[in-house]
Amino acid sequence: MKNPKSILITGASSGLGAALARDYATHGITLFLSGRNPDRLTAIGKDCQSRGATVHTGLVDVKDKTAMSDWIIKCDGITALDLVVANAGIGIGFTTEMDLEAHTQQVFDINVTGVFNTIHPAIRLMQPRAHGQIAIISSLAGYHGLPGSPAYSTSKACVKAYGEALRGLYASHGVEINVVCPGYVKSPMTAVNDYPMPFLMATDKAIKALRRGLEKNQARVTFPWQLSLIYGALVRLLPEWLFDRMFRLMPAKK
Repeated sequence: MKNPKSILITGASSGLGAALARDYATHGITLFLSGRNPDRLTAIGKDCQSRGATVHTGLVDVKDKTAMSDWIIKCDGITALDLVVANAGIGIGFTTEMDLEAHTQQVFDINVTGVFNTIHPAIRLMQPRAHGQIAIISSLAGYHGLPGSPAYSTSKACVKAYGEALRGLYASHGVEINVVCPGYVKSPMTAVNDYPMPFLMATDKAIKALRRGLEKNQARVTFPWQLSLIYGALVRLLPEWLFDRMFRLMPAKK
């Protein structure tokens, strides 16, 4: 969608969500921003206001289905939502010394259930008026299960497939749905990684790529292109035994 005026972003208190909020913030734009850290969220809100945007912030837990639905309906009542970005997520790695069940539940509660709790109310609001766009933040890690981050990569694969399916389902209802698959982007999430991150992308360049993809209503918005190409080629062309051997050697996500 070109020139959305009313934009809701979850996970807007840091990282990609905060950068996207700042980039959209200008006169004539209404931003609805949620996050878990009240101090950071307030700071982001004030920064966006200083750029001319009208800003509403909400300390809402994406895991809470009722609270998310109520908040999204409230936001839409203020100004009908043009764009909803389901960005909130966590990226934590796993080792075999950890509790796999508890770890997976923690990641899925935010990365999967949190996405569902964001996009379902939005679709219910957008479908009757045949207008709106929903961006689901997945990851290039969702192209294949990764031994160093099994829950994270699987959660991103889940929302990637869900978004791809919903795009076709709601296209005739006037709702644009896009899946965003970033690679390594400079953020607090990647800052803790102590291993090489190929084609690490500056945040501002990532935001430009993201916005360009949404404006063109691309089904899948991927960046950086080099890593997108590599991941895509590996998944499509490499035999599974070789892919498996290679990815066993990858360092675990922090």
